[in-house]
Amino acid sequence: MDDDPQLPSSAGPPSSTVPAGGPAAEPGPTGFPTGRQAPRVAGEPTPAAAPAAPHGPGRDVGGAVAATVAGSLAVFLVGALGVQLQQSLHFGPAALGAAVSICYVGAALGSVPFGRLAEAVGGARVLRLAALAAAGLLGALALAARSWALLAGLLFLAGLVSSAIQPAANLFLARRTPPGQQGLAFGVKQAAVPLAAVIGGFAVPVVALTVGWRWAFVLAAAGSLVAAVAVPHPRISLAEHRARPAALLPTGSRRALVTLAIGLGLGVFAATGLTAFIVSAAVHAGISQAAAGWLAALGGLVAGAARVVSGWRADRRGRSHLPVAAAMLATGGVGYAVLVVGSARGEAVLLVVGVVVAYGAGWGWNGLFNFAIVRTHPEAPARATSVTQVGGRLAGALGPFTFGLVAAHGSYADAWAVAGSAALVGAGLMLVGRRLLVRRRRTLATT
Repeated sequence: MDDDPQLPSSAGPPSSTVPAGGPAAEPGPTGFPTGRQAPRVAGEPTPAAAPAAPHGPGRDVGGAVAATVAGSLAVFLVGALGVQLQQSLHFGPAALGAAVSICYVGAALGSVPFGRLAEAVGGARVLRLAALAAAGLLGALALAARSWALLAGLLFLAGLVSSAIQPAANLFLARRTPPGQQGLAFGVKQAAVPLAAVIGGFAVPVVALTVGWRWAFVLAAAGSLVAAVAVPHPRISLAEHRARPAALLPTGSRRALVTLAIGLGLGVFAATGLTAFIVSAAVHAGISQAAAGWLAALGGLVAGAARVVSGWRADRRGRSHLPVAAAMLATGGVGYAVLVVGSARGEAVLLVVGVVVAYGAGWGWNGLFNFAIVRTHPEAPARATSVTQVGGRLAGALGPFTFGLVAAHGSYADAWAVAGSAALVGAGLMLVGRRLLVRRRRTLATT
């Protein structure tokens, strides 16, 4: 069976077939699916039922998680090891932010092309090759990063690799996970990103302060090789996969996706500043380097748990996923406000509280967001999420750079205030984007 079966294009002729899992869920008052079943609208794309994996969905999710961690490790290790990197390579906070931003520039440039590639050749193939590439780049960071320029160049390539992994993993899970478990699967997969932040935080006291920061990248490279092996094999040949019709986005969806991409981007703008600078900001506030590393690890654990729980709840709720994601992001804005006060006063307790709220709510919604995009674009999940990820990647490029500039020329409290404002605006735009999706669904239902 196919690991990424293609779906009929919305531009193609109407189909009378019913998916193997039953007819599509009936839209509720908001236009999004409820638990009831309804006849499929002629001409509307038919989501493919997830084929049963011979090894069960757990291995599929595990492979997606492993590859996602591998693709995220470079940027989060650089953020967590920022203090040691600045001392070793002789640059300041603004240059650290610029290096992280360059990684996200690479990710933005690769997002849409790699989304198309995943739809063309299958998620599993892209995941495995990208994890291998991530291992090579992490090894290069350990051995060849002797200046800021080399560090930034390698991070740019790491961003390209990361941009290949995200849409491929979304497609992989959409095609191979049973519908009733997809919310949890996407939550677990997206928990891999803060898991990479946890690893980065642990790397400070465990590796960087004992044997040196380069060994953290060596260990990460070895782990990425294991991740490549953990990705399950495709279920059909490449020739069979490419013979299937191309997956296209439905007519009228781009405006909603662009709006959602901007909302996602503003949330990521805030979160990337948080993950890149929480260790440096905590040290500046008087916390030891080791304790600051543990604080970053705590934040990553809270964010990962929030993503898993929100995905699990989504499977049971069945609707309103984007409003819940927007509410979480807005709550994260409160966490940034607490960080403003904690940084200004140098109070460790407030920093801990701010980290828990900002990471948990302000960075815990991403899996739920991707799940919502996949649910509303079943005919081309990789392409749809690659469009929204462009906003996230571009904002990720601006976030650390802007945060570093504000912190360098103002204060960390000022930088947290900018991040919190971006989170609140992003939450509002998510609601606007959802309204556009609802309008598109209602238009399709009446044509």
